[in-house]
Amino acid sequence: MGPDPKAIYPNKNIKSLVFIKNVVKNPDIIIGDYTYYDDAEGAERFEEHVTHHYPFLGDRLVIGKFCAIGRGVEFIMNGANHRMKSISTYPFNMMGGGWETFTPDIGDLPLKGDTVIGNDVWIGQNVTFLPGARVGDGAIIGANSVVAGSIPPYTVAAGNPCKVIRRRFDDELTDYLLKLKWWDWSAEKIFKNMQALCSGDLQRIRNIID
Repeated sequence: MGPDPKAIYPNKNIKSLVFIKNVVKNPDIIIGDYTYYDDAEGAERFEEHVTHHYPFLGDRLVIGKFCAIGRGVEFIMNGANHRMKSISTYPFNMMGGGWETFTPDIGDLPLKGDTVIGNDVWIGQNVTFLPGARVGDGAIIGANSVVAGSIPPYTVAAGNPCKVIRRRFDDELTDYLLKLKWWDWSAEKIFKNMQALCSGDLQRIRNIID
């Protein structure tokens, strides 16, 4: 009934691809089952692609189930932000030598909250996510994009800044799929309905999935 969701390498013959839930140790990085990262230079080191992620800020990276993430991705978290309302944006406090006296209060930083990626999202190579970015279920993010805001579910988006290029499906089918939430099914039910999930016949998909 498919690969073991607890395995690091779902296919033992492809060492460039890992289920990242099983290699991440940071409790503030939450990954759903079957979501993979593909990188021949070390997919096991996915956490290195989550930068400026400091525990005292409390922000989380949340990625849903069944996401496909291409190599070179970077999730820039809120620790990268500098205060912007002061005359200088320079982080004097980080340099030491007495400058640490001027450490900004958390409230002085432009924090954007959690970065949240939905379920069944395909992320192309070398995509950068800025703090607080959000991507809806079923979206596709084109290679080399920079995602700064919110991308709606079941859309194709690309560019810098990342913008919606087109919708994948009409309103009726999009609403149906969002209510269906197939990624929450059991492995057995997914296998039983995989023909529908892999089908391009959108008119018949309702009748195929039970």
